[in-house]
Amino acid sequence: MNMKASKKKPQLSRTEALASIPIKNTEVEEVLLESKDIILIYPVKVKPWAAALLRKFGKPPGQIGQKKLQLDALGTSVWKLLDGERTVKHIIKIFTRQQQVHRKEAEVAVTQFLRELGKRGLIGIK
Repeated sequence: MNMKASKKKPQLSRTEALASIPIKNTEVEEVLLESKDIILIYPVKVKPWAAALLRKFGKPPGQIGQKKLQLDALGTSVWKLLDGERTVKHIIKIFTRQQQVHRKEAEVAVTQFLRELGKRGLIGIK
């Protein structure tokens, strides 16, 4: 039996995915740049042995287990729409209007972006 297959999360249908509500991880720090873009600073789980090894090599504790992600203008606009109340469908609708793109193009861009944020642990879905 393939262990990866047994741990795989059930996939949402398109309808369920569009009706879901993305929620920002409260451990993510937002830094607003002069350009109005946002940098997200988020914790990364480091195995205890790896953290000890990094400390031995003089890596400051503040740099252990953190990553940064700089969002461009489009990513920033989507990030700002994540309020814990709007559904993915509603976010796509607003994004379509703001960026003046076709709905299908907006749906692909927004869902791929949200999927990437989810993989990094920056958002959850309710």
